[in-house]
Amino acid sequence: MKNRLRWSFLVALGLALGQSSDSASRKPRSPNSIKLLTSCALKAIPESAVHHHQAAAPNLRVRESRGRAGESTRFSSSQNWCGYAVETDFGSPQNFAVSAVVGQWTIPGVTASTSANTYSSIWIGMDGYSSGTVEQIGTEQDWTPDGQQNYVWFEMYPKSAYEIVGFPIAPGDHFGAGVSFSGSSTFVLSVTNFTQGFYYRVPTHYTKSRSARRSSAEWIVEAPYSGGILPLAHFDMVNLAGCSATLNNHPGAIGDSAWQHDSITMETSSGATKAQPSLLSSGGSAFSVQWSHE
Repeated sequence: MKNRLRWSFLVALGLALGQSSDSASRKPRSPNSIKLLTSCALKAIPESAVHHHQAAAPNLRVRESRGRAGESTRFSSSQNWCGYAVETDFGSPQNFAVSAVVGQWTIPGVTASTSANTYSSIWIGMDGYSSGTVEQIGTEQDWTPDGQQNYVWFEMYPKSAYEIVGFPIAPGDHFGAGVSFSGSSTFVLSVTNFTQGFYYRVPTHYTKSRSARRSSAEWIVEAPYSGGILPLAHFDMVNLAGCSATLNNHPGAIGDSAWQHDSITMETSSGATKAQPSLLSSGGSAFSVQWSHE
């Protein structure tokens, strides 16, 4: 079973890489050469520290509007999310529909802006778009007086987030991640650094949730939260690719016609744009996110 899980995850991400129209700054390794990293430690991120949710409302919406023919089903804005989300039907999303989500991205560089400390997260996951849980895994790219700081993390919100200490990460590294439901209230959360040739799977005693609705899938750049939404780090263009999900046993890209998708712009409560997603690629599986301001 362990070998089968490892192989299926690496094959899925290998296919995602093959779908990408973006190139990493360093050539990623083939799936067969990627090794399981077993030496990582999991460090709980305190509630008082940088966290990856907004209390009781993971996605803080500003507004929503319907898309026109040939565009996203919906265009919405959020104070803390930027990217794409899918559901079976935004008017009446089906619970327990989503069984897998994958995506990949290159770790962006971050530069100084107005605030001394700024923050950004990139993640893929399930739930949170219109439900109160999130099952997510991703990377952090922050700016401090000492320069750029990066780490890898996961969260089964509303439980605590954890830093995956010891997992290699550097600007320019080509990452992939996957979240899948394996039954019995258990999720499989995995992350791969294709550039450095390692992957890690979160132990399943950390990834159980009886309250997860599995109603949405997301590919998100986020402004993290700690007592309030934190200043958004000035990141280079973020390119996400190979973004796909499985809903009701049907695998497809974000733009698959079997479901509805939302293009989410990050805005302040007064409507100023903080980060903007591009249109989807022709295959519906890739997009980019452009930073505007903190």
